[in-house]
Amino acid sequence: MVQKYQSPVRVYKYPFELIMAAYERRFPTCPLIPMFVGSDTVNEFKSEDGAIHVIERRCKLDVDAPRLLKKIAGVDYVYFVQKNSLNSRERTLHIEAYNETFSNRVIINEHCCYTVHPENEDWTCFEQSASLDIKSFFGFESTVEKIAMKQYTSNIKKGKEIIEYYLRQLEEEGITFVPRWTPPSITPSSETSSSSCKKQAASMAVVIPEAALKEGLSGDALSSPSAPEPVVGTPDDKLDADYIKRYLGDLTPLQESCLIRLRQWLQETHKGKIPKDEHILRFLRARDFNIDKAREIMCQSLTWRKQHQVDYILETWTPPQVLQDYYAGGWHHHDKDGRPLYVLRLGQMDTKGLVRALGEEALLRYVLSINEEGLRRCEENTKVFGRPISSWTCLVDLEGLNMRHLWRPGVKALLRIIEVVEANYPETLGRLLILRAPRVFPVLWTLVSPFIDDNTRRKFLIYAGNDYQGPGGLLDYIDKEIIPDFLSGECMCEVPEGGLVPKSLYRTAEELENEDLKLWTETIYQSASVFKGAPHEILIQIVDASSVITWDFDVCKGDIVFNIYHSKRSPQPPKKDSLGAHSITSPGGNNVQLIDKVWQLGRDYSMVESPLICKEGESVQGSHVTRWPGFYILQWKFHSMPACAASSLPRVDDVLASLQVSSHKCKVMYYTEVIGSEDFRGSMTSLESSHSGFSQLSAATTSSSQSHSSSMISR
Repeated sequence: MVQKYQSPVRVYKYPFELIMAAYERRFPTCPLIPMFVGSDTVNEFKSEDGAIHVIERRCKLDVDAPRLLKKIAGVDYVYFVQKNSLNSRERTLHIEAYNETFSNRVIINEHCCYTVHPENEDWTCFEQSASLDIKSFFGFESTVEKIAMKQYTSNIKKGKEIIEYYLRQLEEEGITFVPRWTPPSITPSSETSSSSCKKQAASMAVVIPEAALKEGLSGDALSSPSAPEPVVGTPDDKLDADYIKRYLGDLTPLQESCLIRLRQWLQETHKGKIPKDEHILRFLRARDFNIDKAREIMCQSLTWRKQHQVDYILETWTPPQVLQDYYAGGWHHHDKDGRPLYVLRLGQMDTKGLVRALGEEALLRYVLSINEEGLRRCEENTKVFGRPISSWTCLVDLEGLNMRHLWRPGVKALLRIIEVVEANYPETLGRLLILRAPRVFPVLWTLVSPFIDDNTRRKFLIYAGNDYQGPGGLLDYIDKEIIPDFLSGECMCEVPEGGLVPKSLYRTAEELENEDLKLWTETIYQSASVFKGAPHEILIQIVDASSVITWDFDVCKGDIVFNIYHSKRSPQPPKKDSLGAHSITSPGGNNVQLIDKVWQLGRDYSMVESPLICKEGESVQGSHVTRWPGFYILQWKFHSMPACAASSLPRVDDVLASLQVSSHKCKVMYYTEVIGSEDFRGSMTSLESSHSGFSQLSAATTSSSQSHSSSMISR
């Protein structure tokens, strides 16, 4: 498996020319890097005007590997080729390196660049990427991979220190300024040479990446721009690696790389609003920085957030009065680490009464609003305390807990809430303090603990009786001044005291079921299943020929083909008693087919847009200006992999892709709207609007690029 590394952009607050003077002092050897034994220049080129300087070195490295492995490999040293291309005119230095030793067994490629900071020409940016691909190594592939990544990580850590070391050395020698390159005096002959230099420099800018590609450099390794730009929609300080330490905490170089690579993937996939770095980092930590696993659970969570509009829950949802009066929980200052502190008096809460009065969904939504508020408070505390705060502390008082809290429907609701929170808010709980646990607590803990992640369980501290008042108790985590009064503290706590919910507020099972349905169907998006041989179709009747049909959908699972058809007559609704595909339904969404099997394309109905193939995970927004009145059918169809044209046998890629779609089932989540053409651009619910539910997360991810010119792409 190819290992990849992508660094954040590190910023030196020194001019480019001074950084170059410090960088050159690393050669021919660098005592600060013990493994760098020495280097020899093998090729060198300078343009006549001195603007371009290309130097190729053969570097000798003494890799810290076991002696046995060196003996088996038959080498004591490893040689790399490093090519530096300095353009003093553009103030850039591009560095490419690849291994010469074992090049047929191991492919190592590195690309680095020094450029001028886009916002301050007296600062210098540094960025690097690398890839490691071990084809074979005498059966020691895993060992070699670990050694290589360990060596590379240790060198990355020293990179900035080395430059700063030589900068101090220059300063001690009285060198604090290096003049910029200026072109020589222009003469007729020099004009010619200058022109040739420009051509040569331009050709070099093209040749260098191509040469790197021939050496097997991965696409990611070439992704570093010649002049780094701020990430869209993010503050400028994200250019600086110091931002990571200031807002995200101390990360290893490989952890930084995982964060940046996953963020890049999201930007390329969603193209619009993406989660904040803190949120991405939580999913990475929850999966021990395994990018593939973190990406999988995060994509599921993003789809869930869109479907239920969780991003807007704090602005659009007001908790029922019953919750405000009887839910014994609330925010209360912060702990000693600056984490927001949430206090829950669970023992005083009538869980049965709340479930009977509100149902599971209202309680779940309230817990989600608490988590969203917690994320907001973490951001605020990060700014207030000047250090990264990404989680909160929860204090749970169990005084009063008894067997009525073990009411089965209440425990069921609690387990479901835990499941949803664990899946969508990983690594948000910094510490859980459970106080005054009674004898019945072990029973509740036995029921609940299997549903809690191992990493989360390690953050639990449980105190029985008044143990929390002794050594290692509450005072170790919370300042004395803010300990709530009901815990023998001096601070008045405004958390509701709870109490029994009046039975007059209880709802019948039918009322709760209808209320639950209403809560989670407030989303304007619908879900549908798409099966092989059974597409999902919806019918739109158009009276005004110049109307605009807009669509906005997510491909949640599998690959689909999106089509739009027109018919002068309405298709017959599917028969419910049919034994064919019309009868297919699924818990995750309905499947409806409208186009009769006897209908012929071109006679009974016509295609008005070119088919659009949409991959799993894509968000698609688009529109179609209707030409004729009548009936329009939007169709999501299962995408079957085509067989190889040159052979009757399927390609390996096609087979692997088909296996990924279990049971030949796809799933889409969609929203459509018909708008008058004169109102289209001004409609706040149109796909031109940033208030589109999907557009908020993935605006302009994918559009019907194959559509007619009448189709419009959401911004």
